[in-house]
Amino acid sequence: MRLIIGLCALFAASPVAASDCFQFVERPQEYKIIPAAFSLEGREVGIRYVAHSTYLIETDEGLQILTDWSGHFSHLIDELPDVITMNHAHDTHWTAFPDPGIKHALKGWGTDGKPAEHYLELGASLIRNVPTDIRSFGGEPFGNSIFIFEHGGLCIGHLGHLHHEPTEDQYAAIGRLDVVMAAVDGGTTLDTETMLRVLKRLRARVVLPMHAFGRLSLAEFLDGMRDEYEITYDKDNEIVVSAKSLPDTPTVIVPRGL
Repeated sequence: MRLIIGLCALFAASPVAASDCFQFVERPQEYKIIPAAFSLEGREVGIRYVAHSTYLIETDEGLQILTDWSGHFSHLIDELPDVITMNHAHDTHWTAFPDPGIKHALKGWGTDGKPAEHYLELGASLIRNVPTDIRSFGGEPFGNSIFIFEHGGLCIGHLGHLHHEPTEDQYAAIGRLDVVMAAVDGGTTLDTETMLRVLKRLRARVVLPMHAFGRLSLAEFLDGMRDEYEITYDKDNEIVVSAKSLPDTPTVIVPRGL
């Protein structure tokens, strides 16, 4: 089922589209960022939890994006997405053989020691990434990406298989996040204490947990968030949100079946 989601009006004086979400005026590639002329803040974005670390984001242009897509959960989606993002820490987060019907398969890792770089404009939507390291099993520089999706004035981040707290430069490159999807396994990615610190610094108005391995790690995470966040439970496994409808109180929304 397609959800109604919002658009992001992106304008810039340079060849690179402006981003609503940057908190600084220069990208690492030294492009000057010019703030968007306006955003369609009344538009809505739909986000549905699929499984593991996969969420479905949909726009009202018909664009469908699946995060950390491996193909393992194909029976849980209605149709092929237009875009998949992947991280290759484990085979439940990527596939070497994405369906050829998927137009854009975005790898979160680079090659030859270089980071992946994505800055993809699709209609009125923008998808970009911030590379981070994988530090387990000997480590891999730039083995993970935080993917950021911009629609209708909203800044939506998926932290992927994050293994370390972002550096100051990485925090700056992430910019503002209104909605963030975060692994809460308590140690396979980040330990709970570090993830709490990351999320409380990002201060997104909506936190969507994922990648929970049992009730204990999820409970530990939620207990650590209660001092600053309201905790709610989503029985429908999907939310619809716009820049204007973000909750006044920062909120963790726990999907059914996590």
